Amino acid sequence: MDFSLDLPTGPLAEAALTAVFTSEARPVANHSVRSFLFAELLAAHEGCLEDADYDRDLLFAAAVMHDLGAGDLAKGEARFEVEGADLAAGLLRRHHVPEADVDRVWEAIALHTSPGLAERRGLLCYLTRGGVGIDFGVRAEVVAAWEPRIHAAHPRLDMVRSLVDAIVERAARSEAAAPHYSLGGGLLRERRAHGVTELERAAESSPWGR
Repeated sequence: MDFSLDLPTGPLAEAALTAVFTSEARPVANHSVRSFLFAELLAAHEGCLEDADYDRDLLFAAAVMHDLGAGDLAKGEARFEVEGADLAAGLLRRHHVPEADVDRVWEAIALHTSPGLAERRGLLCYLTRGGVGIDFGVRAEVVAAWEPRIHAAHPRLDMVRSLVDAIVERAARSEAAAPHYSLGGGLLRERRAHGVTELERAAESSPWGR
């Protein structure tokens, strides 16, 4: 298939990358870029690139900024998915993105840890969650041909541990940031009880490790 590791360009894409790489730990930022590339490969694999709902720039915004709530811009006043969605929406509005598209990106980020919901809320939500999932080893066969080049360009650098650290640190700041049955709340409670989370244990057996 015709595929490139080139990322979208322009003021909005540059602002999104700047926000990510200046506020997130480098392993998490690299994960965010890989998530976009994997989401794009997933779209190609499933024949979605010509779909009327497919928008590469919005997919880039949602996938690259999906973990802003685990970065330094987040205050830990709500669950990290929601804080990240709010931060991304603010950036999009500053770049005069239409409100309907802002809402689509907000939803994709807010639901990216919600299995069974994201997959039913449209193509952008589906691909965003799918790209993130692939970087955790889910459906890794879809991107097998390109995975070595993507990891060479954007290495993992102990991504899972770094991301869990960031989510747990913010979840510990307030009860609103760690509600029961949320990812952040669950990870915080696992860390406090066991010192390690199931997500970290699972990474040991994923196709690409941590």
